[in-house]
Amino acid sequence: MTTTVIVEPADARFVSDFAGCDFSFEITSEALPPFTGPGLGAIAFVESYIKSYQSDPQELVDAAAEPDTTLLAARIDGRLAGYIALSKAWNGFAEVDDITVDKDARRAGVARALMDRAVVWAKDRDLPGLRLETQSNNVAACRFYERYGFELSGYDRHLYSALTPGTREIALYWYFHFV
Repeated sequence: MTTTVIVEPADARFVSDFAGCDFSFEITSEALPPFTGPGLGAIAFVESYIKSYQSDPQELVDAAAEPDTTLLAARIDGRLAGYIALSKAWNGFAEVDDITVDKDARRAGVARALMDRAVVWAKDRDLPGLRLETQSNNVAACRFYERYGFELSGYDRHLYSALTPGTREIALYWYFHFV
């Protein structure tokens, strides 16, 4: 049986439906430097732990009301399964500001459906591609970006150091070019 994922602009249900989702994920490994791309490279297994970004659904909706932005919701059988927030970045690329999939909807094609719609959104605006940032300990997401065709293009070892002193998280920057 195939799962049908519907991706559409977030509507009035988004904020209330968000509360019923679990966007946390398990960290079991981390990517290791050097981050020379185009792919991720070596990884090391770490003691498992759960991570959550604590996004605010109302802030996502409010941000999507700004020019050159959107918030797309993925639904399976009417239930919120994930979302992607996009904006036009300063360098002309479409920026994936946030993408996440509910724990119960993972491995059902939700992330791919969201990314496919992001590509359409960017192409409709004549942008040259997509860019995004994730962390070195979000290996599952990095592997998805690789499979989708993104290229690892840079990193920042200090981006998170003031937020979490002593963190080993490294910001990884990915690009998906349309040409």
